[in-house]
Amino acid sequence: MSKVSPQMMANAIRALAMDAVQKAKSGHPGMPMGMADIATALWSRHLRFNPADPKWLGRDRFILSNGHGSMLQYALLHLTGYDLSMDDLKAFRQLGSKTPGHPEVHVTPGVETTTGPLGQGIANGVGMALAEKLLGAEFNREGFPVIDNRTYVFLGDGCLMEGISHEVCSLAGVWHLNKLIAIYDDNGISIDGDVRGWFQDDTRKRFEAYGWMVIGPVDGHDIDAMDRAIAEAKTSEDKPVLIIAKTTIGKGSPNRQGTAKVHGEALGDEEIAATKAALGWNYGPFEIPEEVYEAWDHREAGKAVEAEWDKMYAAYEKAYPKEAAELARRLAGDLPENWDEVVMDAVCAAEEAQETVATRKASQKALNALAPALPELLGGSADLTGSNLTNWKDVKSLNTGDFHARHISYGVREFGMSAILNGIALFGGFIPYGATFLTFSDYSRNALRMSALMNLRAINVFTHDSIGLGEDGPTHQSVEHIPSLRLIPGMDVWRPADTVETVVAWASAIERRDGASCLIFSRQNLPFVDRDEVDADAIAMGGYVAAEAPLGKGEAQVILLATGSEVGLAMEARAKLAALNIQARVVSMPCTSRFDRQTKEYRESILTPGTPVLAMEASRTDLWWKYFTGRGDVLGVDTFGESAPAKDLWQKFGFTVENVVAKVEGLLK
Repeated sequence: MSKVSPQMMANAIRALAMDAVQKAKSGHPGMPMGMADIATALWSRHLRFNPADPKWLGRDRFILSNGHGSMLQYALLHLTGYDLSMDDLKAFRQLGSKTPGHPEVHVTPGVETTTGPLGQGIANGVGMALAEKLLGAEFNREGFPVIDNRTYVFLGDGCLMEGISHEVCSLAGVWHLNKLIAIYDDNGISIDGDVRGWFQDDTRKRFEAYGWMVIGPVDGHDIDAMDRAIAEAKTSEDKPVLIIAKTTIGKGSPNRQGTAKVHGEALGDEEIAATKAALGWNYGPFEIPEEVYEAWDHREAGKAVEAEWDKMYAAYEKAYPKEAAELARRLAGDLPENWDEVVMDAVCAAEEAQETVATRKASQKALNALAPALPELLGGSADLTGSNLTNWKDVKSLNTGDFHARHISYGVREFGMSAILNGIALFGGFIPYGATFLTFSDYSRNALRMSALMNLRAINVFTHDSIGLGEDGPTHQSVEHIPSLRLIPGMDVWRPADTVETVVAWASAIERRDGASCLIFSRQNLPFVDRDEVDADAIAMGGYVAAEAPLGKGEAQVILLATGSEVGLAMEARAKLAALNIQARVVSMPCTSRFDRQTKEYRESILTPGTPVLAMEASRTDLWWKYFTGRGDVLGVDTFGESAPAKDLWQKFGFTVENVVAKVEGLLK
C-alpha cells in the first residue's frame, strides 16, 4: 500500500505541467492543473493499459479531446512508466521532441490520436467505440471477449461548443455506445474569459436528449468522488456516459486559478513557487520524489493484466483458429490472399463491359466486385446513399441495429462522419469510408486534414464533382474543391475517368497503408475510355498514356492532359486533331500526387519535356501549370458555375471539342 496520498499523485501532474510550460515559455498549464485529480482517479484506479506495450489490443483507449492540455497526458505517460523520459518532458514543444504542443499519435507512445482542433477528439472516440462494438460483434465468442475495451475521453467547454460534438454525440446515443465514457471538464473558462457570456447550454439535458447517461455534476477535485462516478459509468449497459466534473482551471495557483490568464500561458517563476507552496509541493523544477514514482508506476500491474488477457486470447486461438487468424490479418492491415485476383477480375469485367455510366455508378459496380472479398471494408454516407451509391448488393445496414453491419447512414453530418472514420481507422480492423457531395467536403475539411496528418487508412468518397451536375447550380457545383483537397499534404485524390479507372482508384485507396485518400466521382454519365491498352499498374501510377498520337509513339506534337470527365473530351479532341494532321497524345492523370511520387524518368516518359501541353479539368486552373516544361495552357473553371442543364454549362465554359482544337492550334502557333 502506497504511503503517497492520491492528492500528492495529482500534484505531481500539476508540478510537471507548470515546469514544462515554463521551460518552453509556451503551452497551456490551466487544464492539466484543473484535471489532475480527475486523471488520477481514472489512470490509477480504472484505466486498463500496459506501459510496456502501448499497442496491446486489450487496452482501454484514452483520448485528450482538449488536446491543448497535452502536458496532462505527457505527465501521466511519464509517471506510469511509458517510454517517455524526464528529458522528453523538458523538451516540451521543442523541435523533434516526443512531446509536441498537441498530442500526436505517431510521435508519443501511448497517444491514441492526434488532437488539438477541438471536438475532433470526442469524434475520434465515437469512432473507436463504434469500431470496438462492431469488431466485438463479429469476433467475440461466448467466454472469449477478445474485443472488449472502453474508450475514455477528456473534453472541455471548447469541445462542446464546436458543432461537431453535436453531430457525433447524437450518433453515439443512437448507436448505444455504452463503453464510451466522456469526462467533461466544466471549469467555466475559455480564452475570452467566463463562458457564461457565450455558452449557457444545459449540458445535462442536451446529452440526456441524445440518449446518454449523465452523471454529475461531480466535484472534479474530489478524487474519491470521481472514482465513484467512473465506477458508476462502467455499469451502463446501453448508453454512452457523460460525467460532468466541476473544476477550477489552474487549480492551486493562488493568483491565477479560475481565470482565463492561466489557460494558455506560463505562470512565471514567482507564481510557480507560490503555487507549489500552496500545494505543499516542496521540490524543484522537474523533481519527482521516488515514492511518488512508485505510487504511479503501472508497469507491473499493466504486465499482469495483459498476461491475463493473453491467456484468454491463446484459448480463443485454440478454440476458434479461423476467427483468430482472420482477426489477426485485419488488425495487421493485411489484405486477403486473393486480393490481387479480385481486383484484376473487376478490371477485366469493366474492360469487357465498356459501359458508359457515371463514375458514381462505376464506383458502386466496383464495390459490388470488391467488397464481398473484403470483410473489413466499412462504408457509409451522410444521408446520400442513393446519390453517392456507396452501398452494395445485400450489404447489411447499421440502421437496423445489427452490429454485424458494414454500411452506415450517418445522417446529415459530414464533418462528424469524416472524424468518426478517423477514429475507426485508428482502432483498426476496418478500412472505413464515408461519402457526401464534393461541395460538402468543405464541412469535412478539418477532419480530412487530420486524416492526412495521421497517415490514416481512411477513404472519403465525394460525388457530383463539377458543373456537370447541372441544374442544382453554383451552391452544389464544385470548382475549387478538387485542387484544395490536393493541397493537403499526404492526401491522395483520385478522379477516375471511367469504369476501369474507378476500379483501380478504389483498389489503390484500399491498398494504401500510409495515408488517406479521396475518391471523386461524377453525377453525369461518362464514356468508356478506348485506351491503347488496359494496364491497371500504369493507371495506379497516377498518370499514364491513355492514347498515343495516331502516327505512333514519340510523334506527339501536343499532349492533352486530363482527369475524370475531361478525359473523354480529350479523346474526342484527339480524333478531331488527327483529321487536321495534328498529332495529340492523351494523358489521363486520375491522381496527381501518385503521379508526382513516380521517378523522374517515368514522369518524363508520360509528359515529354518540351512538348506543348493542354491541361483540362472542370475546376480551378492553378495546379496544372507545374506540369508544363514548355508551352502550355489550361482549360478550367475559375469562376462559380450557374444553374442550367449540364450540356449548356459545358458549352458556356468551353468544354467542347471545338474549343480544345482552337486552344491546341493556338499553342502550336
